[in-house]
Amino acid sequence: MATASIPEHLVPSELGTKDYWDKLYARELSNHASNPSDIGTIWFDDSNAEARMIQYLTSHHHRHNNRDHTQAQPRSPSPALDDDQSSVLDLGCGNGSILFALREQHQFAKGRFLGVDYSHASVELARAVGRGQGESGEEEEASDIDFRQWDILQGSYDDVLTGEQSNGWDVVLDKGTFDAVSLSNDEVQGRRICALYPERILPLVKTGGIFLVTSCNWTEEELVAWFASKNGTPCPAFEVVGRVDYKTFSFGGVKGQTISTVCFRKTQNATAGHR
Repeated sequence: MATASIPEHLVPSELGTKDYWDKLYARELSNHASNPSDIGTIWFDDSNAEARMIQYLTSHHHRHNNRDHTQAQPRSPSPALDDDQSSVLDLGCGNGSILFALREQHQFAKGRFLGVDYSHASVELARAVGRGQGESGEEEEASDIDFRQWDILQGSYDDVLTGEQSNGWDVVLDKGTFDAVSLSNDEVQGRRICALYPERILPLVKTGGIFLVTSCNWTEEELVAWFASKNGTPCPAFEVVGRVDYKTFSFGGVKGQTISTVCFRKTQNATAGHR
């Protein structure tokens, strides 16, 4: 994947506003209270993105690779996937579905899991879903997944970089959060906040750890341009180590996907940024 120049910004929409997400998750929280089987929206479910992201992580995990030496196994993209206590941080956790599903995989049964969202209603929904799954016995580990309100762009790193994760997390997930940020019209010092997002992500990932991001608004090449370049030139902070395949379509002789997932690894050359 060649590094491209920084893409043009998306046209802002209501999906880039906190008010939109507060109202959506308040409604889903109310629906869940009335009907516990209704856990809310699983984003990109029509592309099976959540399952494919989890499959990518588990298939590259050493505990999977060590089970069958008779077949060629995918090479682990990161030493962060080389033990059974990999820590996972989910940015923009929504209802927490990807963390609940990932926890069910034996490769990720022990590590610390944290989901963060800037919407209080989202955090309350994720906690309620977790309590419900624990009570029903569907997922005994649901209660050990932590959810808290935290703003990726403005929150203090001290709130999420604590204990064994003080130097970053093994795995950081983003399923549609960068999309929402990219649709915001907010600016900081004359820059759209999506341009600040890659800088804010960097300290959250430990050296050698991975950042797995899924988008429906950006192509693979554009994601690489955002996260593995700086001002249009290659940046040593993140390197591309993998991708997820989805169904492709052709239009006008050009082949593409409706959704993109790229895996980045934080390199030894990365600077931690400001805490």
